[in-house]
Amino acid sequence: MVTILSFAFVLGVLVFVHELGHFMAAKRVGIRVLKFQLGFNPTVVSFRRGDTEYGVGALPLGGYVKMAGDTPEDRGTDADGAPTGKPDEFLSKTKWERFQVLIMGPAMNLILAVVLTVVVLYQGYEQPVYQNKPVLIGAVPSDSPAAKSDIRPGDLVVSVNGHNVPTWEDFFLQVGTRPNQELTLTLQREGRTVTRQVTTIVPPGQSRYGDVGDIGVLPDVHPYVLRLNPHEPADRAGIRQGDVILAVDRQRITLRSELMAAIAAHPETPITVRVSRNGATQDISVTPARGGCAGVPGDIGCIGIGIGEPTESVVPKSFVDAVERSVAQNVKYAGLIFQTVWGLITRETSPKQLMGPVAIAQMSGEAARLNWVALVGLMASLSLNLGILNLLPIPVLDGGHIFIMALEGVARRDFSVKVKEKMLLAGFVALMALMAAVIYNDLTRISWINRLIPWR
Repeated sequence: MVTILSFAFVLGVLVFVHELGHFMAAKRVGIRVLKFQLGFNPTVVSFRRGDTEYGVGALPLGGYVKMAGDTPEDRGTDADGAPTGKPDEFLSKTKWERFQVLIMGPAMNLILAVVLTVVVLYQGYEQPVYQNKPVLIGAVPSDSPAAKSDIRPGDLVVSVNGHNVPTWEDFFLQVGTRPNQELTLTLQREGRTVTRQVTTIVPPGQSRYGDVGDIGVLPDVHPYVLRLNPHEPADRAGIRQGDVILAVDRQRITLRSELMAAIAAHPETPITVRVSRNGATQDISVTPARGGCAGVPGDIGCIGIGIGEPTESVVPKSFVDAVERSVAQNVKYAGLIFQTVWGLITRETSPKQLMGPVAIAQMSGEAARLNWVALVGLMASLSLNLGILNLLPIPVLDGGHIFIMALEGVARRDFSVKVKEKMLLAGFVALMALMAAVIYNDLTRISWINRLIPWR
């Protein structure tokens, strides 16, 4: 129930804001609006005010604003067949006025994305200390794609496939969106520039919302002992709260998940934990218990510690700072969306990256169960995607109608109804093919359905 309600709320807000943009722009340029509906037919609740009927549909997967004379069929004709549209009809307005109506839907979604991101940022948040630092490689596991391509600790990654990656966040975005693909990395090594070809992999246990590429490089950080349970293996061995874990059995430890896996894999088997304490390094022998530690069920190793990762609190200095950060973040992710769309066209990006209504519903439910900040953050991301995707020059979408008007402007004449119908039909077919792809992706992320698909 939480998933259904949160999905309806998220989609309802995004669609309402989008259609409100069209509605306000239409009213501003003097177009008569016949109906403003949230959700698709059949209409469940409606009321009329002035010329406009306001309604809520039973299917909460969209909405629409019906304007007078927005198609040639809705306009009257004289005895000679010439259109006799009224001044308050959509097609009676100038191209500039129609452009304003079409662009305001996506524009409102982009504005909403910025506003919601400001709300999230203003709460303050924790992020890994390395996230906004240069991509200085701290560790390269021996069995990773990076190691096989002669990428070494100490290398500084400058670009991925020609895209500059000044921070680890940029690096993970460029690599993560290209699963199972060959990449060209430009590196700085001992004062000289080198390039390496490396093919990304999809590690097991990745998110069910899409494959995420990885090459196996890690930043120069280490987890630390956040909490120590008394009288359990770590405490008895001499590990102390605040110790930084450098390695386990001489294997460098960078992330919390690596430390957890190293401990879990050795129940009742001694391991050597290298820690840094007050600037000094020491090796401590500890034997993980087989389950039995507080909060650790099952048949895995545990030593009775809480593990933390180096993080930093990010709190905007002011409201203006939050707005600037929001705009910068949305511009960055907008560029990534365009890159993904172009990658789909050039087959550089896998269609498995696409998500449809089922995946969005699942993500909405998970975010709602986490907290309201997570839900608002998800809404901001979806609003940005909705705004940009609606601007694509695909007939049927807002961007497609704008594209057709632009072509008419270049040709200095309006296209015939038949030509426009063919263009809209082509756009509809393309959109349905895209919808089929995303729904297929959604279904394959549901385990019991995936098991029923014989070719997977």
